[in-house]
Amino acid sequence: MATPYTPKSILITGAAGFIASHVTNRIVRNYPDYKIVVLDKLDYCSNLKNLLPANSSPNFKFVKGDIASADLVNFLLVTENIDTIMHFAAQTHVDNSFGNSFEFTKNNIYGTHVLLEACKVTGQIRRFIHVSTDEVYGETDEDAVVGNHEASQLLPTNPYSATKAGAEMLVMAYGRSYGLPVITTRGNNVYGPNQFPEKLIPKFILLAMRGKPLPIHGDGSNVRSYLYCEDVAEAFEVILHRGEVGHVYNIGTKRERTVTDVAKDVCRLFNLEADKVIQLVDNRPFNDQRYFLDDEKLKSLGWSERTRWEEGLRKTMEWYVANSDYWGDVSGALLPHPRTLMMPGYEGSEEIKGMLNLFTNNQTKMVAPTSEGSSQTRLLKFLIYGRTGWIGGLLGKICEKQGIPYEYGKGRLEERFSIVLDIQTVKPTHVFNAAGVTGRPNVDWCESHKPDTIRTNVVGTLTLADVCREHGLLVINYATGCIFEYDANHPEGSGIGFKEEDKPNFTGSFYSKTKAMVEELLKEYENVCTLRVRMPISSDLNNPRNFITKISRYDKVVNIPNSMTVLDELLPISVEMAKRNLRGIWNFTNPGVVSHNEILEMYKKYMDPSYKWTNFTLEEQAKVIVAPRSNNEMDATKLKREFPELLSIKDSLIKYVFEPNRKVPAT
Repeated sequence: MATPYTPKSILITGAAGFIASHVTNRIVRNYPDYKIVVLDKLDYCSNLKNLLPANSSPNFKFVKGDIASADLVNFLLVTENIDTIMHFAAQTHVDNSFGNSFEFTKNNIYGTHVLLEACKVTGQIRRFIHVSTDEVYGETDEDAVVGNHEASQLLPTNPYSATKAGAEMLVMAYGRSYGLPVITTRGNNVYGPNQFPEKLIPKFILLAMRGKPLPIHGDGSNVRSYLYCEDVAEAFEVILHRGEVGHVYNIGTKRERTVTDVAKDVCRLFNLEADKVIQLVDNRPFNDQRYFLDDEKLKSLGWSERTRWEEGLRKTMEWYVANSDYWGDVSGALLPHPRTLMMPGYEGSEEIKGMLNLFTNNQTKMVAPTSEGSSQTRLLKFLIYGRTGWIGGLLGKICEKQGIPYEYGKGRLEERFSIVLDIQTVKPTHVFNAAGVTGRPNVDWCESHKPDTIRTNVVGTLTLADVCREHGLLVINYATGCIFEYDANHPEGSGIGFKEEDKPNFTGSFYSKTKAMVEELLKEYENVCTLRVRMPISSDLNNPRNFITKISRYDKVVNIPNSMTVLDELLPISVEMAKRNLRGIWNFTNPGVVSHNEILEMYKKYMDPSYKWTNFTLEEQAKVIVAPRSNNEMDATKLKREFPELLSIKDSLIKYVFEPNRKVPAT
């Protein structure tokens, strides 16, 4: 047996995930002399609460970041004197890989490659433990009595396992070519407390708790082996200290059970009649019938499975019963065929921000590369599209005020190569898209320039989102709320606003059609934060694009309450949203509504007491415009919850627009 290995400083990737968090907590607890640095980008299935047992320990440090960031990885290896890496970070859910396989390639292969290259460059790593899966072996024959051993051929059958096999090839190549001291593990299914409920056992438990059917893919005859999480954490502890460089270790059990058996065992725990609650659903595109491992090699190092299935399942059930709200709203994960886009938007929640503050406050060293004496803003660099536009110009001024480095994009959004060139030249941390066709002087222009409108609003925006996803960049996309109109469920004056999840119902203008179309397509891009702006207003009352400037110059105006966006207040909030890496769709308006007449009354009170105007009806308005206009109320609850200081539309108008421009003395 090889001489036991003793690490000094360990980097654990994906440590806020299920398996890695149990390993992290165990090592932090058992080895106070080891320094443990954990790196996690906090994806949907990660949870900082998983690491709370370790957070108060002086030998533990949490870093929020992506393994795909070469600069960050190199910085951590050097500044933290890392000599050991335990690489858990990965996309792991097979169902998701069928619909979003490129994301698996990016995380599982490219991310691993970045780590390996950093190890080669720094030349200080004494152990690189790569965590793979039993699925790389492919399907085991149903009648096989001996499991796959570590030298068995790799025959992956789904995009997830293919990316894990690909990552293994890179690990092996770096071991052979550069002498990197690598060890690879391939494990059976793991279960236990803290697991995100997209996986079979926690999903069944939560569904049983809610009295809902337990969905089984296919006929339920698929066979799997399950290990309790603490047994697996112990296995990694053994491999860390006793594993031999260049070797592969299966972490498995010979105890097998069908998916139907698992469902029945869960039913027994909850006193449910299995025949009534088990529900067969459509199978995956391909679902391996069986995985079976030979685990003798790991046993020779002194490890063995400790937890009986019945005991582990009972412990797991008791934990979920006591922590049913641990993950928040997981209804999307509990569907028979969940997809990543249905998962909870965990990162932007108040809870995660509080947790991040807790973890940060317990640590005194910096966790990201920066020059001495610089502030957080020097870690940011924005690439902004829409230089000649109103919002784009204001963004530049905000960056200057906050000391954030920024550059305007030079490329055309519909030209993919020019966006790539911008990104390679600027090297931004975030991208802002304020480019778009709204029409000059108004949206009527779009009715006679449809190809131009499509080119910018649809093709350009989607191309930007796609390129940025390839480069791991968040896009703050300024969209529009002019895709809704009052209807029977959201009547004018009711105070019932359209929410982020509501389907657009206004197609009166071609401009709105293109905006609704691109918003729907952008839902497929998890790297986009869509901000629905409405009737933008700023303190610059000379700007012809300003809604107040427009209506104050009209001969006649309609008088309808609408949600609106005060840019002086909300654009700085959009910069803060980028800093928080918020994603998804947001109604980007001030809470409440204000009518044309109410705005003009303010204008008269603060600017010109002699000002007069005349109203006309929507029918009269229709005679002088080409395309109908959208009128609606947007529900800003989500934004207000994230930014409690956000003012109502009327208060914001007074504070940011009329008071700074007041010409009539206050009485």
